[in-house]
Amino acid sequence: MTDNIQRTAVLTGATSDRGIGVTTARRYAREGWAIVILDLDGEKSTAVAAEISAEFGVPAFGHRVDVADEASVLAAQEAVAGEVSAGRLPAIGALANIAGITSPVPFLETTLELWNKVMAVNATGTYLVTKAFLPAMIENQWGRIVNMSSVSAQRGGGVFGKVPYSAAKAAILGFTKALARELGDNGVTVNAVTPGAVDTNIRVGSTPEQEEAIAAGIPLGRTATAEEVAAVITFLSSQDAGYVTGTTVDINGGSHIH
Repeated sequence: MTDNIQRTAVLTGATSDRGIGVTTARRYAREGWAIVILDLDGEKSTAVAAEISAEFGVPAFGHRVDVADEASVLAAQEAVAGEVSAGRLPAIGALANIAGITSPVPFLETTLELWNKVMAVNATGTYLVTKAFLPAMIENQWGRIVNMSSVSAQRGGGVFGKVPYSAAKAAILGFTKALARELGDNGVTVNAVTPGAVDTNIRVGSTPEQEEAIAAGIPLGRTATAEEVAAVITFLSSQDAGYVTGTTVDINGGSHIH
């Protein structure tokens, strides 16, 4: 194991191959953090944690969680707390709320069920997971919370966006600013990132032509890499970012520019 590991980073939604979550988890581990992977797929969470531990020599733990279900979130938090108490993980230092779902359906075709589900996973999930893991950070007077929003929250719509997704991701921006102000004297910072199109295993267009058209509409002329998003998330979790809070970092090649 790496000798200089001092804190644990908890990530939700970090099992998708080439996804932002797993890429960020690997980046945290490369920088010496212990890792907790929380995902709806509990077996995959455990497997990814084991892979990261073997590759980077850091403690890692995987557990199932449904971020939209309070009982599931509390069970996951208790399991992680047990690992910390047993000395298998260091204290929780960072939380990256990455889990989310999209809503690529025109507004008049949406249902209340879809609206509630998108809000529950993206916005309520961020609330529930943060509320569960925040007390440990406050107790230690040190913590970094990074919330995943989207350029869709700033511009409305988008390839994946549409109305429920854009609304949920906009709620995360308000949540981030309000919580950052409330936690200012507790040693805990709260920030958000707003990726646009990212080159992951989830394609932003169904054809190469659509992919090219989307890239052409981005001021920098290309989509982001998952590593570029991960780099910002881990920076916001670092000691160097200790005076950065309540901020939204746009990682979308200028797509947020109106």
